[in-house]
Amino acid sequence: MTYAFQPGRPFSEDFRAIAAEQLSQAVTTLEEQRDGVHEAIHDARKNFKRLRALYQLVAADAPLFQKQENGRIRDMARSLSTMRDAAALVENAHYLKAAACNEDEERALTHVCERLTTRRDRIAESATDIEDRVAGTIVRCEQALQALSHVTFDDRRRRTADRLTKGWRRTLKRAKRARQACDATAEAAAFHELRKRSQDYRMHLGLMRAVWPSAMQAKRTEAKALVDTLGHLNDLAVMTQLINEDPGLAGNSQDQAHLIAAVIDRQGSLRKDALDLAALVFQEEPDDESRTIRLLWLDAAR
Repeated sequence: MTYAFQPGRPFSEDFRAIAAEQLSQAVTTLEEQRDGVHEAIHDARKNFKRLRALYQLVAADAPLFQKQENGRIRDMARSLSTMRDAAALVENAHYLKAAACNEDEERALTHVCERLTTRRDRIAESATDIEDRVAGTIVRCEQALQALSHVTFDDRRRRTADRLTKGWRRTLKRAKRARQACDATAEAAAFHELRKRSQDYRMHLGLMRAVWPSAMQAKRTEAKALVDTLGHLNDLAVMTQLINEDPGLAGNSQDQAHLIAAVIDRQGSLRKDALDLAALVFQEEPDDESRTIRLLWLDAAR
């Protein structure tokens, strides 16, 4: 089964099947660890993001379920986040290095990459409780599956259309507020919020792909570009905070100067790119696009 609603299927059944698949995939990935524990954690966290987006879309009709399960999923993701965050910083340092302006900057960023890699490996070696965290996450996934088995919705076609319309409008209104905040400030928190809202929207486009596959895929491609851009921007903010707390990770004063210059330069261009992409992705008003989603669903669910 794919991460997508099937308009001709009873919504409650469809919803539970999609959610159960994400939870089961996370459990299997964490149990088998075919490519190692770190890659398994990375993949399981992707399942959790899809699950949270799914639950957010139906929050209006299942508020207590959504609140309870959102908290459960958030806790699962956080319990596995430490090593993944350290690995993401290494990836972002290499991203900066690839865009170095000159040889001196590239050399300095190579040093930063080496130090962050050492830090990542040190964190991994010291995380002696990782298997316990994985085991605890698997138990929580099984609890989430049990909770899922009890959730039901009104499966009538128009009530389902109303539910999806409300969720879609809510997602777009939250994204609009986040965009407006980013227009007014360069604060990292504002752009991080836009990233979360854009990620939700991308997931929701995937869930609704069956009602208009070509259009939804085009929008998903645009949304992914926005999410990736905002992801790089967020990683730079995290890296800056880490270096401020532990300047030694950046090396000597010369390396620090090159790192700061590279970060400032990339942050400026990424903010501009993000705002341009956000204007493209969220060009329709929330009410207008939500009405379109309603009509598409009603037509597809006949």
